[in-house]
Amino acid sequence: MIKNLEEKDSDLKDWEKFLEEPGNIQNKDNDGTIDLKYNKKFKFDFHGYTIEKANLTIEKIISKCYENGINEILVITGKGIHSKDNDVYSSSEYNKLKSTIPLFIKNEPSLSSKIKNIKSAPRDKGGEGALIIKFKKSIK
Repeated sequence: MIKNLEEKDSDLKDWEKFLEEPGNIQNKDNDGTIDLKYNKKFKFDFHGYTIEKANLTIEKIISKCYENGINEILVITGKGIHSKDNDVYSSSEYNKLKSTIPLFIKNEPSLSSKIKNIKSAPRDKGGEGALIIKFKKSIK
């Protein structure tokens, strides 16, 4: 019984110490904003974006993340299976963000100069419906 009371007292002291100095606790509800103190990764979901809007947005994201020393971006594109394109002359591959975003980055020198590589995300991060963009080291 006394041991149990000592454990409770120790737990209480630990809790009070934590409340005074929470330390490196990352906000799990972070909505994609950049918290440079704890997180060197950024995530953005492009579901519902047009190709044009996605290209403008990824350009801004890459520039801002690179300036702020972010190491990588997780880009959620979706697989494109719900995309509606009835144009028989358009490419089924290049009307999906999964393909067009990397192509846009590659063809835009101001962006491609900052990028180390672009890969499909592992399954636990979105698999075929996501990309991981890794940056070259920024020179500050």
